[in-house]
Amino acid sequence: MKRHQHKNNHRHIHIGVAAGLLLGARLACAAEPLPEPIPAADPAAQGEAVLASVTVTATRRSASLQSVPLAVSVVNGDQLELANRTSIDTVVQEIPSAAFRQQGGNKDSTLFVRGIGTISTSPGVEPTVSTVVDGVVYARPGQATIDLLDIDRIEVLRGPQGTLFGKNASSGVLNIVSHTPSEQLAGYVDASAWTGHEKRVRAGVSGALQPGVLRASINAAYADYDGNVKNVHAGGGQVNGHERRGVRGRLDITPNADTDIALIADYLKSESSPTQTAYKQTSAPFAQALLPAVAGAENRQVNFDLPNAIDDTNKGISAQVNWRRNGYTLTSITAWRAWDNTQHTTTSPIGNSAEASRITGAYPATRDIGTLEFTQASQELRIASPRIALPTLGAFDALTVDYVAGLFYLHGKDRETYRRIVTTGVTTAATNSGRADYGVESDSYSAFGEGTLHIGPAWRVIAGARWTRDELDYDHVRTSTQGTAFAGVQPGTQSAGGTTSNDWSGRIGLQHDFSPTATAYATFSRGYKGPAYNVFFNMLPRDTLALAPETSNSFELGVKTSAFNRRLTANVALFRTEYANYQANFYDTVAGAIVTRLVNAGDVSTRGVELDVTARPTPQLTFTGAFAWTDAQVDAFNCPPSAAASCNLNGKTLPFAPRFKGFLRGGYNVPLASGHEVNLNLDYTYQSRTQFDLFQSPDTIQPGYGIVNAAIELAQPAAGWRVALVGKNLANKSYATNLVTGTGYVHRGVPRDDSRYFGITARKEF
Repeated sequence: MKRHQHKNNHRHIHIGVAAGLLLGARLACAAEPLPEPIPAADPAAQGEAVLASVTVTATRRSASLQSVPLAVSVVNGDQLELANRTSIDTVVQEIPSAAFRQQGGNKDSTLFVRGIGTISTSPGVEPTVSTVVDGVVYARPGQATIDLLDIDRIEVLRGPQGTLFGKNASSGVLNIVSHTPSEQLAGYVDASAWTGHEKRVRAGVSGALQPGVLRASINAAYADYDGNVKNVHAGGGQVNGHERRGVRGRLDITPNADTDIALIADYLKSESSPTQTAYKQTSAPFAQALLPAVAGAENRQVNFDLPNAIDDTNKGISAQVNWRRNGYTLTSITAWRAWDNTQHTTTSPIGNSAEASRITGAYPATRDIGTLEFTQASQELRIASPRIALPTLGAFDALTVDYVAGLFYLHGKDRETYRRIVTTGVTTAATNSGRADYGVESDSYSAFGEGTLHIGPAWRVIAGARWTRDELDYDHVRTSTQGTAFAGVQPGTQSAGGTTSNDWSGRIGLQHDFSPTATAYATFSRGYKGPAYNVFFNMLPRDTLALAPETSNSFELGVKTSAFNRRLTANVALFRTEYANYQANFYDTVAGAIVTRLVNAGDVSTRGVELDVTARPTPQLTFTGAFAWTDAQVDAFNCPPSAAASCNLNGKTLPFAPRFKGFLRGGYNVPLASGHEVNLNLDYTYQSRTQFDLFQSPDTIQPGYGIVNAAIELAQPAAGWRVALVGKNLANKSYATNLVTGTGYVHRGVPRDDSRYFGITARKEF
């Protein structure tokens, strides 16, 4: 069906969603109260030499990390703040199975898990790794490039998670959980200052407005960084930096013991200048155009008369209602989000009239201006059961079952404008341009459920499925000052289309407890990612056909153990996942210009082993280690018809998939007689060589490297303050987060910690 046939239905659905939430809240307020369970004391919280229990919501209900039959990485929000890992691109340094692709601004960035991710800027393509913040699914990959504010923990669910988290989780889920407001009035202010003119300030207050009934919190943050790339053009200054401002408010309402309601609103404004530097030049004219900057592996200079500028606004509201009755919990999550993005980017080294001799037809100056307006509305209804006793079945006399089931709906609407200005000289006639106006509307409906059959105290059978219906429509119009293709601009065209798809994902598995401290599981999962359109500036008539949905089959074996009276935990997972109709960007050449073609690339697979270890041999000493060996490769590549580029990719490594990646952290606490304490932290990240190009360019390989960070902190817990000195990349190792080839050059993504730097952080709680 086409979009116009659904507009009235969409309005009715949105009104129904809101009415359902209000009705659910009213029913919840009328429920009879039930007594709250009393939590058991955690020995770790009492200073004993044991590891603290970690609670996750990876199964859509709270459970111990050591008990869930999933491979999950958990990182602590406070620890990330101390390490200056305050955005998703830096968080992945602590998660060996994850990687982050950044090229240009937020719109062009995406997450990878186990070597699988989506490389496309098209609004008609959904991510392969889902981002969920406090239960709300983010529909577009660029929304996930958020500044971390008021974060309690981040859970990274590895492998297909489509049963409980939806179709855009066919490779994994980034599940972000914020702090809940406290009952007692409390607040904090923390600040950090770093070499390179970087600073960050956060403040928050939390407490009860009406004891036992209303609790609220509000947190705000400001961050500013000049950047670590110098623009040597006159008046250019520093680039590759950012300025971020954000606020997040939460109101928790507990009208009775059976009901709790969480209302959340957030707003984040970001202005950044992401810049790639010349890593290698393969032509003399390009080298001349760079001067006085010189291409190289450690180059941090550019020569731009118009530096990149990205303005990004991310905001949203959500309401979650939990109603408990007779052991069941009914959850409703209603959310609305908006994402606005404006990009001013350049692909030329320089382009002013004083140096026009550097601008030629072969090396033109290009200016890209893009705007994006995206909104989404979603509704999830979910029920979680208690353990239910089943009738005796033969030899099985202690059967129980619990389950999670629900319905989900998401509507997304995207409108974009993109303009490219191409200059080949100083005269007016030497300037041409193209403009595209396009958009996508999507609707996704699904019903899901997963149950666990408990066979006695030690055996469990897990089974679940999710049915999804996708409706996707697009429109696209491009105009051009030329009737034929020229540098980076295709001739004028227009098209529109729509597609629908019905498919399923699911999971089945077996779990066995060998002892109270050791469990093992084996699962098979089927993932599904919906149909797609390659809607972008240079869209051609050949791109008007919808891509088929991407599906995956995954096998995983895992063991989770603890030993030495909870002084050591070790979790290992072995996996193999095979993807069919893999949706990937194919770089092709048309009229002498490189264009992207989103295609069903064929079959790819990923396999490997992951190990997470935590040890606390004494109350003062803690070690954490995470390691991943991943083999992600192309199995059978489908070459598009009339492709100009080579398709000999079978057996080649997928991009952003290092074979080995590891993370180690050690922490030591020294209590002092004065009541103060000293905390020492040291961490090390290593990853092996990484190919950034699907087409295996020898110029886009990042050799293996390791990064060393350290911190020393002085704290007075009784007074609620701490101050720390932090050193980043102490070995001063330069590396690339992305390498991109072009005509005559290779560009490098420059990370924040591309060289050694230091900072001071301070926090006061009250």
